[in-house]
Formats: sequence, structure tokens, C-alpha cells
Amino acid sequence: MHLIPAFIPMVNKLLRNPMTETAPLLDIQSLTVELRSANQWTTIVKELNFNVLPGEITALVGSSGSGKSVTAHSILNLFPRNAARFQGRIEFLGQNLIPLNELERCNIRGKQIGMIFQEPMTSLNPLHTIERQISETLLLHPNPKVRSHEEKTLELLDAVGIREPKQKMKQYPHQLSGGQRQRVMIAMAIANNPKLLIADEPTTALDVTIQAQIIELLNQLRKQLNMSILFISHDLTLVDRFSERVYVMDEGKIIETGPTNQVFQSPKHPRTISLIEAEPDGNAVSIVNEPEVLIKTNELKVWFPIYKGIFKKVVDHFKAVEPVDLTLKKGICYGLVGESGSGKSTLGLSLLKLIESDGEIFYQDKSISKVNKESLRLLRKELQIVFQDPFASLSPRLTVGEILAEGLIVHAKALDAPSDQKSLTSWINTQVSETLQTVDLPEEAKSRYPHEFSGGQRQRIAIARALILKPKFIVLDEPTSALDRHVQKQIIELLRHLQEKHQLTYLFISHDLKVVRAMSHEIWVMKNGVIVEQNTTENLFNAPKEAYTRSLINAAL
Repeated sequence: MHLIPAFIPMVNKLLRNPMTETAPLLDIQSLTVELRSANQWTTIVKELNFNVLPGEITALVGSSGSGKSVTAHSILNLFPRNAARFQGRIEFLGQNLIPLNELERCNIRGKQIGMIFQEPMTSLNPLHTIERQISETLLLHPNPKVRSHEEKTLELLDAVGIREPKQKMKQYPHQLSGGQRQRVMIAMAIANNPKLLIADEPTTALDVTIQAQIIELLNQLRKQLNMSILFISHDLTLVDRFSERVYVMDEGKIIETGPTNQVFQSPKHPRTISLIEAEPDGNAVSIVNEPEVLIKTNELKVWFPIYKGIFKKVVDHFKAVEPVDLTLKKGICYGLVGESGSGKSTLGLSLLKLIESDGEIFYQDKSISKVNKESLRLLRKELQIVFQDPFASLSPRLTVGEILAEGLIVHAKALDAPSDQKSLTSWINTQVSETLQTVDLPEEAKSRYPHEFSGGQRQRIAIARALILKPKFIVLDEPTSALDRHVQKQIIELLRHLQEKHQLTYLFISHDLKVVRAMSHEIWVMKNGVIVEQNTTENLFNAPKEAYTRSLINAAL
């Protein structure tokens, strides 16, 4: 009896070894996927072949727009009706999933195959509490072993590292941070102990310490349940640590595959080499003269009231941002780092007057704390933001050209645009085309809608929308989190160039310390609503004073 535990790791290893004769759990054969847009079919995935073995972690990597997410969505046909055409086979446990009807697929979705989506804000229902959404997953696939949905929900939220799960389960998605929403998605995906978990960028919105916890959690679940994981990511560091085999994808095709350590140590395809070697590098732009102060705060704080009872009496406050005095100078990039839920995005939104706050905010020596709506509207041209989740912030009903033109139309007078309609239309078209070119998107993107782009391409559209108004201050809320390393490098170089050319001031919010280091002159470290350390980038990385800062740096580097 004592010998049995010793054989378990050996058996698991054999099950995960691609050289064994074990039948694949998922086997994709000659898959071609076409998507329809404006009555025109475009081939996104071409003659794809790959498999996932039982108990194995298989990674699918590639640059933004290479077809990774389309491949993942094809497994369960998560496209709108009649919007996709398939050729080839997608076999799960020996059954071809392509011919299944919607009811048959529903019996597999969430029960045998779980999925963590890349953009949790658009995947979670804004009208339902977190508890109701997780319970819905449990109700669709009843399990007699689950005695209470409330207890199971608490257990799942605790397992994915959400603090105060009893309070959070009663909240709505918009009340959670990006990282917390991502963890809710993970909890929903693993609720029914699926045989296969498709993790599409599961750590995109998470800081480095939580990334490590989530990866460890997924690894533990995989071992406990002998669950297979298809891990889709642009973060090659995580892929190297986490996966056993890797497929590299480019322009809808598999260009290289093999054991992860082998592919990473001896890549053969030029595109694989460029992906591995693309790391954020360089330093913040040079500052010649002492810059002027652009924004100052005095005792700025954001406290959200907590209501209870029938009459909704305020019984306490959630202190998202504690009182803080900040000075932001012209042409400087300030990095803001910290764990998910620490108050980073809330601080950025309060500086732009997008949420209510207490204390004073001064812009160019003038208080904007109590300005009226008209004055604030005029300020919007100069104070812009790139949101963390581009799909949620871009209107699905407008084309990219219309999205970019919207700000130009609103602020036409302030931008000295032509007054007659014909000249104005021509001027707007020129501005939109030039801005798309600046963020490395083709001019034809003007006529397409946000859902027709990859996550990384949508982020570039969001950056273009902020840049087109030529602002003085931009809050960049995780602007590179959805991008692969190769595109991250391009975006960082672009942001540096624009900052140097237009003397832009950035508040760069990110969990990726490598990116922050490459962009920022000064870094602020935030924890539980408090800025616990601030210093120049060089001093902070070389000699961090706080234990919390050291833990963030160690986890990242």
C-alpha cells in the first residue's frame, strides 16, 4: 500500500509525455476557420493541427492577431450564429464537436470544457451579482455533491485569492478591479471540475504576485483533477514556467512546436526567435530642463460609502484611495504599480475627474475640483485615458473611423478644425488615417468594428482614440497588458516617441514591472489605497525600501 503514492507522479508524467501512445483529450485535425464580416468571408485559421493530452498543460502562443483566440473559440463554437465556417475536425474525447447542435454543445460547455476569457468585463453580466453568475454555472450542470451554491461560491472565490469573498460575492462586476474580475472568471471556469480548461490570457489583468498564485492554483487543480489545460498567452515567461508543450502560431498557422524547454532554448523559426527575444528595454525619455508642474493634488482621497438596511444608511466606507499629495510634471512618465485592487485605477480616474473624490486637484495651477460640466468637458481634450479593457470601452455600434472621429467632432473648435462641412469631413478623415498609421493599424481599419480585431489590435485603437486629440496628460491603465512582447515593445517605443515630441505627461498604471521600468522616470508603489513608496525608477529598482516593493520586484524579475 505504501508503494502506491510513489507511482502516482510516474503515471502522471507518462500521461503528459507527448511521446507516449496516450490518446489525446483534444485533437484538432486540419482545422480551417473562416469568419464573416460585411458579407465577406476571411480565413483566420489555416489547416491547423495540434492536440492536448490528458493531464497536460499545452501552450498556444503567437503575436497579436495570429489566430490564437479564434482557435480557442472554435473548440466550442463561441461565435454568433452563421458568423463562422469550419473545415476539418475538432475531436474531444473522440467526438467531433463541429457537427454538434447548440443543445449538445451546451452539455459540454462549462461542464467538460471550461473557459477563461481574455476580457472579463465583457464576459460577465453587468446586471447580476458575482454570486448569481457563479451559481448559474452550478445550476446549469447540477452536482449532487454540492450541498449549497453559496458555500461553493465562497469556496471558489477564496480559492482564486479574492479577499473578503462574502462581501465581493454580493457585488457587481463594475465594482471589482480588473484583476478581481479575471479571478471571478477563473472561479466560474473551474466550478464544475472540467476535463479541459481553455485559459485564454488568464493572467492578463493580474499583477505579478497574483499571476504566480493563479498559475500555482491552476497547476494544483490540474494535478488534483487530472485536468488538461490549453494555455493561450503572450507572456512567454509564464509559458516557459507553466507549460509542457508549446505550439507557436503565426498568421493562422502553426509554425513551430515541441517541448517548451526545447522550443525556448533552441527556436528554429525566425518568428519564434523574434517573439522570444522581444523584451521591453530602454529607458524613459531624456529630460533636458526642469519641467513645469502640470497637476498637483492636496489630500486627494476616494472613499466609497457602504450602505446597509432598508433605508440604505451609510455604515462605513471602502477606502479605495487614502489622502495623498502628488505632483506630476510636464513631460514626465509616472509608473504606478501594486497588486490588483490596491487602488491604482481609482487614483487614475480621480485625477481625470471621472469619479467623485475629496480633496483638491490643480491642473496648470487652477483648481478643477469644483468645475462645472461645461468647463470639465473643455478639459477632456487635454486629459485623456486609455482604459484597461479596450473592448468594453469601445462602442460595438461604431466603426473604428467613427470612434476616432467622435472626439474630433466634439472638440472641433478647440482643435482649430475647418468650419465648413466639406473641409471638416476631409480634415477628420486625414486625422483618423494619420493616427491609425501612428499606432500601426491599416487605413482599412476605419470601416471595421471593434469585435473584428484581436485584443492587441483593440488596445491600439484605444490608444489612437486618446492620441488623436493631442492631449497633455494621459492615464495609461494597463495599455500593454493584452499585447504580446513584440507589440509591447513597439507600443512602448511609440509612447516614448510621442511623449518626447509633444511633451506628454503619463500616469502609467501596470502590473508589468519590466514595462514600467522601460517607460517611467518615477515609480509610485500602491498597497491597499496607500502609496507606500515613491522614488526614481533607478533608485527604486536598485534599492527598494519597503518589503512589499521588494516582493513585487522579485516576482517580476
